[in-house]
Amino acid sequence: MSRTNFDQLLQAGCHFGHLHRKWNPAMKPYIYMERNGIHIIDLHKTVAKVDEAAEALKGIAKSGKKILFVATKKQSKDVVAEKAASVNMPYVNERWAGGMLTNFPTIRKAIKKMTNIDKLMNDGTFSNLSKRELLQISRQRAKLEKNLGSISDLTRLPSALFVIDVMKEHIAVKEATRLGIPVFGIVDTNSDPRNIDYVIPANDDAKDSVEVILDACCAAIAEGLEERKAEKADEKAAAEQAEEAAEAKPKRARKAVKEAKAEAVAEETVAEAPTKEEEAPAAE
Repeated sequence: MSRTNFDQLLQAGCHFGHLHRKWNPAMKPYIYMERNGIHIIDLHKTVAKVDEAAEALKGIAKSGKKILFVATKKQSKDVVAEKAASVNMPYVNERWAGGMLTNFPTIRKAIKKMTNIDKLMNDGTFSNLSKRELLQISRQRAKLEKNLGSISDLTRLPSALFVIDVMKEHIAVKEATRLGIPVFGIVDTNSDPRNIDYVIPANDDAKDSVEVILDACCAAIAEGLEERKAEKADEKAAAEQAEEAAEAKPKRARKAVKEAKAEAVAEETVAEAPTKEEEAPAAE
């Protein structure tokens, strides 16, 4: 069963591409026609590509890995923040800091710095500082939170990137490609799909278009997380059963030894007991 359908995508305006003069020829396979100088995206292909991407995202989530969502465009940043947070995934919706992937250890240091500021503020270390110094530290903390707060839980490189508008976020795509991280992208008719591993051809400017695709993909991620949770619960139950069985084994062994000893004693008693002939007195 498809995660989206033609009518849903049509209603959300996913089919509207860019002006013909702005198109990228590499997007030709995904274009249905041109109308009034604007390219129209083939939504049948979009439905198939959304399903393909959703299944891959589900597999990544099920394996316990992280998917980093990237969208710094004004019209889609809030939607991405909401959808990514709903499935507990990191996201970047302010500014892509150059080297966020290729220089990840430095980014982790900045996140650690933010955590240290919080710690020092809470334990009263900064209470003796002047108002000006406190203001400077607070501003620094706010800046770090704005740019890196949404990836503070990302302790290692993400296993995939989900990008809205691969043309605008070309630096993020370039870094991911360099590191061999698969890229999922909503790709409009003015963008180059050749560096994108999972192309979702659709309008990347309209909020409704982005939202309907994210709904389908995040639903798949949520399913993957639920299946992982269920598998973990089954593994835990199996481990507990194995532990109980291991504990019960020595008890059964002791019981068997006890029963064997009892049988041996019984056999000895029978062997030592005098027969009727032995009990009868000897004839004179």
